Amino acid sequence: MGEYVEAGGTTIWTERRGQGPDVVLIAGLSDPVEAWQAQLDGLSDRYRITAFDNRGSGRTRLPDDPLTVPMMAEDVADLLRALDIGRAHVAGFSGGSAIAQELALRHPDVLRSLVLVSTWARPDAYFTTMARAWNWMATRAPDERAMLEAFFLWIYTPRAHNEGTVQRIIDETLAFPHPQSVEAFQRQLEAFMGHDTLDRLHTITAPTLVLAGERDITTPPRFGQEVADAVPGARFEVMAGEAHQPFQESPDTFNSRVDAFWREIDARAAAT
Repeated sequence: MGEYVEAGGTTIWTERRGQGPDVVLIAGLSDPVEAWQAQLDGLSDRYRITAFDNRGSGRTRLPDDPLTVPMMAEDVADLLRALDIGRAHVAGFSGGSAIAQELALRHPDVLRSLVLVSTWARPDAYFTTMARAWNWMATRAPDERAMLEAFFLWIYTPRAHNEGTVQRIIDETLAFPHPQSVEAFQRQLEAFMGHDTLDRLHTITAPTLVLAGERDITTPPRFGQEVADAVPGARFEVMAGEAHQPFQESPDTFNSRVDAFWREIDARAAAT
């Protein structure tokens, strides 16, 4: 069960599960804690998993002040302090990967390792135009179901659409008792579109794994490759047949890959 945690003056809805080395999961645009259900269930036998609602998602309130990626990165640092987590394996997805990058740059001492999923360092013209389309789509779609059906064309594989997975996710989203407002969606989107760390990534010191979906049209593999090329020693891997949200579509494969990475990092640390 989750709970509210007071962290640096912000009340953040947080869920913790399991025992072992600390892992912190940072969600992307719109996603509440529940987006990580397959990781909370599948990895908590080996790790103490912490996931939370970003500002403007789920049960964490949208701030009155302008929302920025650095602000959300400070939220993570404050949450770690509030929970007495000294260092953690940090994994961020999409917008959460932008937050994770900023966290690694601002607070390198809190990271045991860094996993960046469906990531980017600097938006290009295609990415910016796509985000503009999402912005007006949220306002002008005839209803929330139509908005989600259109939005998820960018997020999930044709396989997920054809097999009914996307319709199930839409039904669950519409039934969720803490829906995201249009304003919160647009303000989160604006914050993520302002993310630009390309010229600073060379200062990240945490062992880093960058994962991209082969069929991701939102953050194509070229974006992940650019990030991995900029972070010293980072590994870059493409998940065959996957799109933007592989941790939901293929959770067993995703969990196995990040588990292997974290075990390697922990073993290396224990040997020194």
